[in-house]
Amino acid sequence: MGRIIIKNGEQTEGIRKSCRLAAQALDLAGQFVQQGVSTGFINAKIEEFIISHGAIPATKGYNGYPMSSCISLNEVVCHGIPSEQTVLKEGDILNIDVTTILNGYYGDTSRMFIVGEVSFEAESLIKATKHCLDLGIQQVKPGNYFGNIGFVISRYARANGYSVVYEFCGHGVGVNFHEAPNVDHTSRKNTGQLMKQGMIFTIEPMINQGKPSTDIDKKDGWTARTVDGKLSAQFEHTVLVTGTGFEVLTDIHGDYPIT
Repeated sequence: MGRIIIKNGEQTEGIRKSCRLAAQALDLAGQFVQQGVSTGFINAKIEEFIISHGAIPATKGYNGYPMSSCISLNEVVCHGIPSEQTVLKEGDILNIDVTTILNGYYGDTSRMFIVGEVSFEAESLIKATKHCLDLGIQQVKPGNYFGNIGFVISRYARANGYSVVYEFCGHGVGVNFHEAPNVDHTSRKNTGQLMKQGMIFTIEPMINQGKPSTDIDKKDGWTARTVDGKLSAQFEHTVLVTGTGFEVLTDIHGDYPIT
């Protein structure tokens, strides 16, 4: 993927604004997550919101991907394609993933949503996955190894009986959609490159109830499902390495104080 781009002040501010917009689009999408609503309808609302704010949905047309968001239900690990035929029902869990391009800069984030009452197993998976993201973010500081993000995520997930998807990873982002480095969610301690101030990347663990591997849908070429049909969950934030720690650029609710 090439060298890791150290962002300057102007780039960082542009990326920060795009990240806020992406997070706001997710907030909007959450208002429509209810029984009987199609994922195609939610996608249309996301696209409308992004365009109305002078931005572009990054996924639409990216390597032929047809929609303005990814919406992944239940056993779909990632890259679920929204459609009018996919209608939410009671008990569903879903990840909505949004990437915006605002004034040329990218912001990337995703989170889990639930439809009505969900099973204890689904709720437990979602909580564990969010904790995996939080553990990974806590590793972000200058001089730390990228491998320690995946180390703490996989240690926690496996200790709680889950598996970590290894076929997809986080990535540098901001100037381009996908930049160096790859951010693995399962890795050995003190491995990989060192983090430096000004690096911006996503952490986006995908945690499975069953086996860690995935199958890509042969018809659409995008939808990745668990091989055993068991549930999967994912959360994603875009994170900046500061001089002393991290800033979560897609956090618009104050969940992560800047360190």
